[in-house]
Amino acid sequence: MALLSNALSLMAAFGASVLLMQIFAAPAQLQSAAASAPRVSMQTQSLSTPKCSAAQRSFGMARSPFRRAPAPSPRNSRVRRSGRVRQLLSPRSTIVEDSTVTKETALCIPLDLLSNTDVEYVGGKSASLGEMISGLASADVPVPGGFSTTAHAYRRFLAQDGLADEINALLADPDIYTDVTKLQRTGKYIREKILTMPFSAELEAAILTNWERVTEGNPDAAFAVRSSATAEDLPDASFAGQQETYLNVRGKESLFEKIKEVFASLFTDRAISYRHDRNFDHNKVALAATIQKMVRSETGSSGVLFSLDTETGFRDVVFVTSAWGLGETVVGGTVNPDEFYVFKPTLEQGKKAIVGRTLGSKMVKMVYAKQGGSEIVETDDRERTQWSVTDDEVLELSKMAMAIEKHYGFPVDVEWAKDGDTGKLYIVQARPETVASRKKANVKEEFKLKERGYSLVEGRAVGARIGSGTVRILSDASQMAEFKEGEVLVADMTDPDWEPIMKKAAAIVTNRGGRTCHAAIIARELGIPAVVGTADATDKLKDGDEVTVVCSEGDTGVVYEGKLDYERKVEDLTDLPDIPVKLMLNLANPSRAFEYGQLPNAGIGLARLEFVINNVIGIHPRALLGFDKLPQHMRNTILERTKGYPDPVSFYVDKIAEGVGTLAASVYPRRIIVRLSDFKSNEYKSLLGGPLFEPDEENPMIGFRGAGRYTDESFRECFELELLAMKKVREEMGLTNVELMIPFVRTLDMAREVNELLEKNGLKRGENGLKVQMMAELPSNVFLADEFLDYFDGFSIGSNDLTQLTLGLDRDSGLVAKHFDERNPAVKKALAHIISTAKSRGKYVGICGQGPSDFPDFAQWLAEQGIDSLSLNPDSVVPTWTHLSNTIKEDSKKKKDPILMSST
Repeated sequence: MALLSNALSLMAAFGASVLLMQIFAAPAQLQSAAASAPRVSMQTQSLSTPKCSAAQRSFGMARSPFRRAPAPSPRNSRVRRSGRVRQLLSPRSTIVEDSTVTKETALCIPLDLLSNTDVEYVGGKSASLGEMISGLASADVPVPGGFSTTAHAYRRFLAQDGLADEINALLADPDIYTDVTKLQRTGKYIREKILTMPFSAELEAAILTNWERVTEGNPDAAFAVRSSATAEDLPDASFAGQQETYLNVRGKESLFEKIKEVFASLFTDRAISYRHDRNFDHNKVALAATIQKMVRSETGSSGVLFSLDTETGFRDVVFVTSAWGLGETVVGGTVNPDEFYVFKPTLEQGKKAIVGRTLGSKMVKMVYAKQGGSEIVETDDRERTQWSVTDDEVLELSKMAMAIEKHYGFPVDVEWAKDGDTGKLYIVQARPETVASRKKANVKEEFKLKERGYSLVEGRAVGARIGSGTVRILSDASQMAEFKEGEVLVADMTDPDWEPIMKKAAAIVTNRGGRTCHAAIIARELGIPAVVGTADATDKLKDGDEVTVVCSEGDTGVVYEGKLDYERKVEDLTDLPDIPVKLMLNLANPSRAFEYGQLPNAGIGLARLEFVINNVIGIHPRALLGFDKLPQHMRNTILERTKGYPDPVSFYVDKIAEGVGTLAASVYPRRIIVRLSDFKSNEYKSLLGGPLFEPDEENPMIGFRGAGRYTDESFRECFELELLAMKKVREEMGLTNVELMIPFVRTLDMAREVNELLEKNGLKRGENGLKVQMMAELPSNVFLADEFLDYFDGFSIGSNDLTQLTLGLDRDSGLVAKHFDERNPAVKKALAHIISTAKSRGKYVGICGQGPSDFPDFAQWLAEQGIDSLSLNPDSVVPTWTHLSNTIKEDSKKKKDPILMSST
């Protein structure tokens, strides 16, 4: 019961207060509103007290009598600090003894007097900020201060001239929820009525009193005015972006105007539609305005971070986005930001745990406008080619995210800002992450394209799904009535006003935005695919085009011409039975790692380094080492690809480290066996600069590759870059679950030489838990299996090469492809010898070839030989698991049934 109480308390931080009251309120507490209302106790002082602190000033209830609350409830205790009763004083009042004001009747409350139990009084955002200010100061989570208007103030404002009754009557019309034009007309009318309604003298005085307190006499102080709804940011619903935020608000007249505009934003088209769709009673949702000191991020940077991966729900990373200037460009999708992934477990160990990063284009930034407010300006070339935040700042922000997540007990979505003058980082708001965190961990949904078409545009993939339909290009929200159910929405960018039609879309495509922009957030929530940041979708796509939007193949989302065939597969991973062998993954693509790492697995049995070199880097390492000697056109291309990195060689090392780091993080602390590069000369030649350095070989399959290449003078320096990257992953990132695998070791001399090279580069086998495996794939590895184990910690069998070299055929030749079969008796005899030799030496032996993925009976035979692990393609894990389990059950049944035994 205590655990339930705790969990519900945490939910209350973001909007579940009413639910908590229903569960825990005793009848006696319900007898009197005064008895149940939180009270703020205070002692008053003479106005002459010099430099009265924020904690010694009034809620802003001008001329209201204050008297001490006789017996503060546990909820009241939040206002006590260090055993003292917090003191509040209205600057205009005289000494008043024994006075009190409740949070139910206050019109404004300082943020540092609020907590996560105050959502019903000041909304989710203000309550959350107050909770962080008071509860996370000791965890080094700085939050700018300010004050909040209250739900009571909002309701009193709407009660004037019967406005609330008129609004309720308008929103009771069912037609506005099916007719977009009528919804737009109704929303506009309500907003205009609110904007023209004057504040009461009492509310105006309360706001002014608090504004004077937080400005500390500086009339030019800048504030952000944000919305804070009493039903906002529940753990199962996100109201993010529905109401307005105003930046760089200066002066009392502008403040009054923006607070009123915040109140009006409760009735934007999206907000009205969203509440209706989620069955929220319009009349029961109130709005407060959060008035918060501005961080000077217009000369610094800002962004959004999540305490999990937004695409897969993977919980062990922090996802950080950043761009220059004010953060609204990131939230709104106006800019493609820089992105970082930080691995929580090794960050907690003090490691530099950035396992992935992407440099955003950052074409624009938002800054203060001279006349007040903000404006968007273009960035310069330096800003576009540099990271907008340093590694140390990314790590510091990630620690803050982890502290906030730990405090609340669930994943969070956080906005942050860096003061350009002081360099200090601040958290400006936090809310629950409401989409990825709700994914069912034991259910795997996968979309797979069954045919290919012509690629029209590409961008960042959101949603890991596939959708198809007819293109509808809209330039602004006024065209929403043209949009039809099931069409593909294409726009420059979206904002909250677009939500009523976004829920009708088969997919969404935008020119601008990153994975935390408005379009991305709503697409995830609605469960539809989105491709954002394409740059030119509105130019390349045409109204009426039939397209297929594919977001299921990693970070890159693609819009294909035509309606292509695809399939959706759902697998239940609950209660998979025990099997006698470990199943590992063959996984090389870092962009799929957090998704596939959540499959049932014993780690990654084969991570092919050449995938990262070919797909992420695309440049021959020798070209990077000899950069200054390259032709000018090639140098220009390399400089463009390596933007954001100190030099081309650093780019190569860091990209390998980030790719391997992401893969290793996805299965940590389980082992990941990284096969160092095994390109053949023709494959290396396909890289940028490759033809300058690679030989022409008649049969590269059995040519200059593997261990023989590593130790050759012509390539050794290139191989040492790979080793530098592996050292960085294990030591700087702290991912000591990384093991190394050496391919194509022809001779015992090669085995000795490659181990010496590893040790020379700081990767000595056995130190810091490092294990080095050999890929057993040659007949010489079979015949000398025992001798090779003197140099390695075990074998990972490469059945593809072992089969072709045992049977004497070229696996790339279609003429002899029908003879290629890992189940051939000669191959199985070689496999059995390798397995038995490793087992006799007490060393690891697994298999990472294609055979076990293609043939469940072959997987079963390997398990019977006592192999330690089968490394499979991700889509084969569950079928193979099921096959092995069923075989075990059948064998067990036969042993118990004499009739079945006699029939076999």
